[in-house]
Amino acid sequence: MKYVAKKPAVLLLADGTVFYGMAAGSSGIATGEICFNTGMTGYQEIFTDPSYAGQLMVMTSVHIGNYGIIEDENESSGIKISGLICRNLSTTYSRVGNTISIQEFLEKQKIVVVRDIDTRSIVRHIRSKGAMNALISTSELDIEVLKKELAKVPSMEGLELSSVVSTAKPYYFGDAKSKFRIAVMDEGVKTNTLRNLSNRNCYVQVFPYNSSFDIRYPSGFHACITSKD
Repeated sequence: MKYVAKKPAVLLLADGTVFYGMAAGSSGIATGEICFNTGMTGYQEIFTDPSYAGQLMVMTSVHIGNYGIIEDENESSGIKISGLICRNLSTTYSRVGNTISIQEFLEKQKIVVVRDIDTRSIVRHIRSKGAMNALISTSELDIEVLKKELAKVPSMEGLELSSVVSTAKPYYFGDAKSKFRIAVMDEGVKTNTLRNLSNRNCYVQVFPYNSSFDIRYPSGFHACITSKD
C-alpha cells in the first residue's frame, strides 16, 4: 500500500472562518459551496453523485475509505464533488473484489482532500451560518492569498451545472429485448436510476442535456424522462 506523507492543509469559509487539517488526495486548491452528508456508508456513491457537482463535501462519518473502492459502484462516470473534507481517511481497506484504495481513487481523479479535521465543528458552523462558498488547499497556506482566490468563486445560486454533469454522447443502458423503451435526458442522472429502470423491464437510451425533443423522444419509445440531480 502506498504511503501518504502528512502535510498541512487548510479549509477557508467565505465568512472568514478557518479550519486546519492534513492533506490527502491530489495536491492543489479546490473551491465550491460547502455541504455535508451524514451517511455512515456509501461514500463512493456520494462522491460520484452528480447532484453534488460544484460542492465541497464534508463527511460526518468518522471513517472514510475503510472498505475501499469498486468502480462498478460509481453513480456516474467519475467523482463529481469538487473536494473532500473528512476526519479519518483510511489508505488501507478490507473488502473482497476488484478494489482500490480511496487514496488511489482520489489521486487518479485529481480530487483535493483535507483530512484530520474537526468535521463536527464544521457542520455545526454551516448549520447555523447557512450555505456558503469555501476553499480547501493543500498547496498554499497563506490565508490572505486564499481569500483572494475564494472571492473569485461564483455563487451556487442559479449556477448552470447540467452541462458539467451530462453525458456528451447518447448511450444505451439495459437489455435491448426489454418490454419498455425509455428515453432519459441526462441533467445529472444517477447510474442507480438507470439500473432500477432496467430491472423493471426497461431499455434506456440516455441523451445529453441539450438534445432536441425529436432526438430525445424518438419513435417507438414509451416515455421520456428528464433527470435532474
